Amino acid sequence: MEKSKFCTSIACMDGRIQIPITSWLKKNYGVDYVDTITEPGMDKLFHNPSKVEEIKSKALISVNAHGSKIILVSGHHDCAGNPITKKEHLIQIKEAVSIIDSWNLSVRVIGGWINEKWELEIL
Repeated sequence: MEKSKFCTSIACMDGRIQIPITSWLKKNYGVDYVDTITEPGMDKLFHNPSKVEEIKSKALISVNAHGSKIILVSGHHDCAGNPITKKEHLIQIKEAVSIIDSWNLSVRVIGGWINEKWELEIL
């Protein structure tokens, strides 16, 4: 039996964004499962060192135990956990991508924005 393909989503806990993220990742990367790491306003948490370590430990489980080869970190329109402008979100998402890249996990790391139509835009 062939091993299922996994990827990882690091995103806000907002339920409105989960289906667009999962659908996009399955369609564009052919994965079977999306491991999800969620917190309110996830993109802002990459400025908190203890939160970054917590996120990293969870991502390592996805990469090492499930063989995830792709990590998507995202932010979204109308975020109650991080109520800032889109421009500020995009800066935070790009910074988060850089931080995750610095972990040297040998995976592809991408950033995404879920817009007001609940569609995922890749940065």
